[in-house]
Amino acid sequence: MLFTAYVAFAVLLAICMGLEFSACRAKLAGSTCTNPAFLQFQLDYYQVYFLALVADWLQGPYLYKLYQHYHFLEGQIAIIYVCGFASSVLFGLVSTSLVDWLGRKKSCILFSLTYSICCLTKLSWDYFVLVVGRILGGLSTALLFSAFEAWYVHEHVERHDFPAEWIPATFSRAAFWNNVIAIGAGVTANFFAEWLGLGPVAPFMVSIPFLMLTGIFAMKNWDENYGKKRALSKTCVNGLKCLLSDRRVLLLGTIQALFESVIYIFIFLWTPVLDPYNPSLGIVFSSFMAASMVGSSLYRIATSKRYHLQPMHILSLSVLMVFFSLFMLTFSTNPGQENPSESFLAFLLIELSCGLYFPAMGFLRRKVIPEKDQVGVMNWFRMPLNLLACLGMLILHDSDYKTGTRNMFTICSVMMLMALLAVVSLFTVVRNNAELRVPSPQGHNELSSPEL
Repeated sequence: MLFTAYVAFAVLLAICMGLEFSACRAKLAGSTCTNPAFLQFQLDYYQVYFLALVADWLQGPYLYKLYQHYHFLEGQIAIIYVCGFASSVLFGLVSTSLVDWLGRKKSCILFSLTYSICCLTKLSWDYFVLVVGRILGGLSTALLFSAFEAWYVHEHVERHDFPAEWIPATFSRAAFWNNVIAIGAGVTANFFAEWLGLGPVAPFMVSIPFLMLTGIFAMKNWDENYGKKRALSKTCVNGLKCLLSDRRVLLLGTIQALFESVIYIFIFLWTPVLDPYNPSLGIVFSSFMAASMVGSSLYRIATSKRYHLQPMHILSLSVLMVFFSLFMLTFSTNPGQENPSESFLAFLLIELSCGLYFPAMGFLRRKVIPEKDQVGVMNWFRMPLNLLACLGMLILHDSDYKTGTRNMFTICSVMMLMALLAVVSLFTVVRNNAELRVPSPQGHNELSSPEL
């Protein structure tokens, strides 16, 4: 298994580099932004945001292993994860309003403090302290996904008065480097935890300096800005009205809740499935991130003017691939007949599917959900998503370890079958809807003007 992980990582990394090199060559013909003020503004944003991403991704490979290292049982670990998911539900509902009220800069500094405390709790063997750490992790994750982007958009448009058309270019480049950082974070975590023999707590300690630098640079280089005060109840009511009045929104929310809850359960299960065969968990994690990056690159190629596939088709393919992968896992995790290499391959296919799914889903959400209702609708999307993931963890908590894992993959397969049915229904509804298609080739270069 150790050899398999390194070979898979090397192959996927080579594929990533090949696809990205090809994409860079294609972009050379496009125009580039030479506005020094914009480039400096981008740099100030990336300097803080990328440090936050490094700290976040470093904690991914060894979280489950850490709890296992402290000799907690599978069911106890499941409850810790449930607390993390539950905190994500709670803080996800209020994070936008909190960030707007507190201030985006202060929220980013708060993120660095709460996440640092979360990392420090990993030094404790006390179960209650670890649960509190996971709850703080839920708050920190909610701030990461709301405060940084909100700060950038406000500064870009309101303070610097740059063209709004340049915003996607910044986030496109950020998404690329997010993948690169995730791959590097897995290797770095592996270096400290396994190659230096410092154990699974080491990556969490390494994260703390990056979090401190995040707060320091935000405090030093960023100006404060605030959002419009919005009543949470009104936002949620308007989101619910939008959800119930448009069948496309309801189906899209169903697909997202089913797909992403399965991904959350996968995040919990991959370590106990593979760890008994002694792979390098950091390298396995980097392999997953490389597979996801391959999926993102394939999405860009598929929707380019050469192939011009539609996001709806790619969404359907990604859901089908995850269903097939979960079907494989119900056999490869069968007690007494385990096949770790087959399970690893299935996990890689799931990550590749994620690389296809998230940009496709993001495109469809922007087209289907009115901008004024996005926050409210996303709050309603998150609730079933996290509740399904929590329910899955609780089912696993009450099951025997080996049969429970296989049964969980069987349940996830059924959930993905339901997602497939929702995709078919959505496809029927939007079949003749030109609004949900990628713009024609002559309008395809909207991101090229300020990028690279």
